[in-house]
Amino acid sequence: GLSIRQESLPANHPRLATSHNNIGLVYDHMGDYAKALQYYEKGLSIDQQSLPANHPDLATSYNNIGGVYAHMGDYAKALQYYEKDLSIKQQSLPANHPDLATSCNNIGSVYDHMGDYAKACLFLQHSMEIGKQSLPATHPQIIVLQKNLERVKETLLIYQLTLED
Repeated sequence: GLSIRQESLPANHPRLATSHNNIGLVYDHMGDYAKALQYYEKGLSIDQQSLPANHPDLATSYNNIGGVYAHMGDYAKALQYYEKDLSIKQQSLPANHPDLATSCNNIGSVYDHMGDYAKACLFLQHSMEIGKQSLPATHPQIIVLQKNLERVKETLLIYQLTLED
């Protein structure tokens, strides 16, 4: 796969980026985040050289890298990459596209882990609104978005109540 493409394609060909991202995905699923990051970053580097700045493939790369940083507990870095992902998707997709719901959910989840429950709620609420516009009510993603939002709202309420005591 990758070695054949490296021999037959220019060094900055988008298919090489896809191969690097796919290998990164395998390492990501195996929990080898350092290796995943290495492949994702190589894929991103190729995409940055060969694609326009708002190309959806760049958003995918930013999302993947953000996910690795989130798994590693580096939420500040995860947030940086997730925000780049969202920015590109907002420029290149319709306002109610389900991928925007996923991006908002990811950012909300990071804010949740960082303890910023108010911001988490805002992003998760927006994610839910987009999801309801773009997906059937019984879609599994809607159920996940709803559970995430309810859990963070409950956490925020508990947090606010403890501040009052």
